[in-house]
Amino acid sequence: MKEPITGVQLYTLREHIQTAAAFDATLERLKHMGVRDVQISGFGRAVTALEQKEALERHGMRVCVTHQSYDRILHDLPALIDLHRAIGCDALGLGCGPKDARGTKENVRAFLKQMEHAAKELQSSGVGFHYHNHDFEFEPLEGSDKTMMDVLLAESDPALFHLIPDVAWIHVAGGDPAAFLKANAARVKVVHFKDYVPDDDGRPRFVSLGKGVVPLEACFAVCREKEIPYIMYEQDNGWANDDPFLATEESLRCFDRLHSLPCGA
Repeated sequence: MKEPITGVQLYTLREHIQTAAAFDATLERLKHMGVRDVQISGFGRAVTALEQKEALERHGMRVCVTHQSYDRILHDLPALIDLHRAIGCDALGLGCGPKDARGTKENVRAFLKQMEHAAKELQSSGVGFHYHNHDFEFEPLEGSDKTMMDVLLAESDPALFHLIPDVAWIHVAGGDPAAFLKANAARVKVVHFKDYVPDDDGRPRFVSLGKGVVPLEACFAVCREKEIPYIMYEQDNGWANDDPFLATEESLRCFDRLHSLPCGA
């Protein structure tokens, strides 16, 4: 049984990576926290491919996946492929599908056709396509008892359409994130670990890992059992003392605790 590699989704620290100097300084801080693996997201084109490559190499960091915009995937794919080659990353993620991909089966199928076309071009360059979910993918489609996720899973090619399951958003949608991971592990290279507590309206208020209601131990156990390679901590907002670095330190301690659990726990 292979232990998953844990690290940080840099979207959590997005306000601290908007220039090459800030990106470099943030990687330095993460290195001192013991982080060696990251997901790149949150600065668009603000830091060039060469600046990313140099900073990553300087601090001994590896990139397991990125998040890119829907628009760039449609219209700037060659540049994205060059970026991934430069930083040594073989996985491109879409952080969120467009609104017009939702609602009906026809919308989902049109979106899926676009993404699988891009995924074929990526695959020919040695880069995989990975889709990150929110909660809306688990809502019934108009005039159907199927959800967007049902259609994506049933009608996509597993060799082209991979997943970045976000365990918190699956839980917000009323699903069992551990069961989802177990059922779809063959499509998963990276899992997002995120935690939350519900507010008065039942919407998520994000918190550091281990301080909310998401069954992280069960999810971690599945990642171990299924040998899912990577787990990235992500927190959209709600950081402890409004400090994403403090929240990151707290969440890394949660990872330490999860790694210390005996197999089968």
